Amino acid sequence: MEYDAIVVGGGHAGIEASLALSRLQFSTLLITQSLDAIGRLSCNPAIGGLSKGNIVREIDALGGQMGHLIDHTMIQFRILNQRRGPAVQAPRAQADKFAYSQLAKYVVESEKNLSIFQDTVVDILLDSSGHTAAGVITERGHHIRSRVVVLTTGTFMEGRIFIGAYESPSGRLGEPAAIGLGRALREKGFQVGRMKTGTPARVRKSSLDFTRMEEQPGDSVMQPFSFTEDVISRPSSPCWITHTNNVTHAVIRENIGTSPLFSGKISGIGPRYCPSIEDKVVKFPDRDRHQIFVEPEGLNTEEMYLNGISSSLPESVQEKFIHSVPGLEHAEIMRPGYAVEYDYLDPTQLYPSLETKRISGLFTAGQTNGTSGYEEAAGQGLLAGINAARKLQNRDPLILSRAEAYIGVLVDDLVTKGTEEPYRMFTSRAEYRLNLRHDTADQRLTPKGFEIGLCKRERLDRLSEKLRKCDEIRELLRKHAADGKNWLQNLKNPEISITDAFGQIPDLTVYDTEVLRHVELDIKYAGYIDRQNRQVSRFSRMERIKIPIDYDYSAIEGISNESKEKLERIRPLSAGQASRISGVRNSDIAVLMVLLGRGRG
Repeated sequence: MEYDAIVVGGGHAGIEASLALSRLQFSTLLITQSLDAIGRLSCNPAIGGLSKGNIVREIDALGGQMGHLIDHTMIQFRILNQRRGPAVQAPRAQADKFAYSQLAKYVVESEKNLSIFQDTVVDILLDSSGHTAAGVITERGHHIRSRVVVLTTGTFMEGRIFIGAYESPSGRLGEPAAIGLGRALREKGFQVGRMKTGTPARVRKSSLDFTRMEEQPGDSVMQPFSFTEDVISRPSSPCWITHTNNVTHAVIRENIGTSPLFSGKISGIGPRYCPSIEDKVVKFPDRDRHQIFVEPEGLNTEEMYLNGISSSLPESVQEKFIHSVPGLEHAEIMRPGYAVEYDYLDPTQLYPSLETKRISGLFTAGQTNGTSGYEEAAGQGLLAGINAARKLQNRDPLILSRAEAYIGVLVDDLVTKGTEEPYRMFTSRAEYRLNLRHDTADQRLTPKGFEIGLCKRERLDRLSEKLRKCDEIRELLRKHAADGKNWLQNLKNPEISITDAFGQIPDLTVYDTEVLRHVELDIKYAGYIDRQNRQVSRFSRMERIKIPIDYDYSAIEGISNESKEKLERIRPLSAGQASRISGVRNSDIAVLMVLLGRGRG
């Protein structure tokens, strides 16, 4: 068997990578350990959230799949942070996790040029040079050749789960780990580390007392993630909120020694921003309660997800502390919480294209690179798939900058700074977040998606129509006045909404709510956006100063040995990226820029 491309892993990164390659007309093989687990939402059954919702819209704008999948399977929708500024607002949807996975499987099965094969990859084939990927070797002994390989192994590479004293080689509860690949990568010279994540118990809905919880309904109108969808018409299901208490915390403290996190069984570093309940109790001893979101896993299942209390304590202890929570006194546990430890590659071993520096034609994405979250994985998977395709086309890679996409911020952080704990995207990580609003993703990225070949002409026409409507709305606002000012001026007042103009400008009511909101935000934040654009201009000048991949840093006089060592290891592609490497001095960057300006090196 021989293909243009092989993608290893059928999670969210693998789906995007394999679809991108096959849609760009390359014969692609997706190898996964279980055909039934493609697109599985193995932790929280939700897509989007703060900054994460922006990533989903960016994936869609580039021609990816995740936005379509959640639009057709959501069971609750909310715009988060509606009372705060637009830079930190984001869409989030609760998903029917079984419908999501089933739809994802159907999409990849239906894609032309894409084959699917159930097996476990244990090694990477190399060409005669020993420095270029040439395919994979599987557990059952298949040698499958390809011109590029994309690794999206999730938590399965040398994965091991823990529940109290119980441990097992697994990537998820009940699913075997991918044993051998981590060792093979180490033998090929990669720096491979261990990370840890976890998940909470699932409980039976009919055993819960919702009268003791606070109901959290979704927004009255479900909005699409995909820019190709106009309306979402799906049933909406509420979530609920409850809290731990002093009794809960006492049970955990009494049994903390039985947790593999504290007994020394787990060596991997866990996510700082999504700690287990035992972590919370130990690290925040003064907190008398912690919030729990009780979320449905689907419309046709009794399983409920207890968001906020992931745990690897023994099952008997989990049952005891869960039963101390209001509304969960008689909760029937259907699946216990557990921790999972797995191998990941230090992402500073990657170029911004997500191709490895050590092996040409080998790309990695998702939790393999040390990230957490479905959205971060899917964004990387799409970028890795695009760049694997562009390598096959002998074209320059797509590099998204920090100023044009959250995906750009994510990848730049990983390959420039690395990570020693599961990386999670936040709005605060993006310096130019006002320019990265979720409603502008199509303006920023759809032209790129069209140039790449993943967005059809209809997408570009749809964007042009949206921008035309925005111009018409601005002209209407400019022509009409109230209180001595036109409505462009009036809308700069934070107390005034564009809906206040409907009485004087009835023509506005024919436009979509999303387009009106888009124009309103542009007007209200025009001054801030202009200021940020000036910052982006300065940032872009640094990014335009390119550095050859084979630049000889050892020959530079006048910079510190520490900077030489870090520049040699990271091999930045621009002066801008070089300036963001931890430990590289500003004075050394100044010397480097002078030399690059002279064309030396």
